[in-house]
Amino acid sequence: MEISLALFTTLTILLTRSSTVTSHYSSFSSNSSSAQHSLSSSSLSEWRSAHATYYAAADPRDAVGGACGYGDLIKAGYGMGTVGLSETIFERGQICGACFELRCVDDLRWCIAGTSIIVTATNFCAPNYGFTAEGGGRCNPPNKHFVLPIEAFEKIAIWKAGNMPVQYRRIKCRKQGGMRFTVTGSGIYISVLITNVAGAGDIVGVKVKGSRTGWLPMGRNWGQNWHINALLQNQPLSFEVTGSDGLTVTSYNVAPKDWSFGQTFEGKQFES
Repeated sequence: MEISLALFTTLTILLTRSSTVTSHYSSFSSNSSSAQHSLSSSSLSEWRSAHATYYAAADPRDAVGGACGYGDLIKAGYGMGTVGLSETIFERGQICGACFELRCVDDLRWCIAGTSIIVTATNFCAPNYGFTAEGGGRCNPPNKHFVLPIEAFEKIAIWKAGNMPVQYRRIKCRKQGGMRFTVTGSGIYISVLITNVAGAGDIVGVKVKGSRTGWLPMGRNWGQNWHINALLQNQPLSFEVTGSDGLTVTSYNVAPKDWSFGQTFEGKQFES
């Protein structure tokens, strides 16, 4: 059954992105003590049961937005390999950026045999408490549910399948290029959207450093938008990013001294 994108998108934001991406030297390290939850080896390989439906984007603008705050998913590099997650899986947005492998199971009429897809968590499928979890509230707890673009759904099943039984597992994300840092805000308020994250994919901690400051912890605003109130203008900016697997990447002097709001910069990348 087709699900409207508007029904499961709870938050939409349009982000202005710079067409020029700057890359700087960075370092890679392990920092398991900073992780709030870890991506264990078993979670990388254990298949779990869920269901999946799809939405059909009638307009290219339907790929803009999402509860993780990535903005235009095409420009952000995610394309149609994305997914909205039910509340049971979404973890209040902390899982944004994580990668999943899905395969169709249990229905030979509709499954495309021998296929699977890899998708990145970019959105939230909100519960509908007007229905029971078994009677139409597909994204209600405790259901594990994935809402896919039809382009992704049709790689594993025929669209007539409707509410399709699937299996899923967490996998490491593979991305081209480095992590991207989009800096927005005004005055001392600085917000940083972090995209194109390899490895675990989801982030549990971010620190920023100017040339005249020490390392300053940033708070999660929503999804993968992180913010801080600090006087950091006219200083090159460095970022320390920790994934849910405990690994940390430090990108030094990602933004030059003359950075400005609205620009996107490229830093180091997690190994995958």
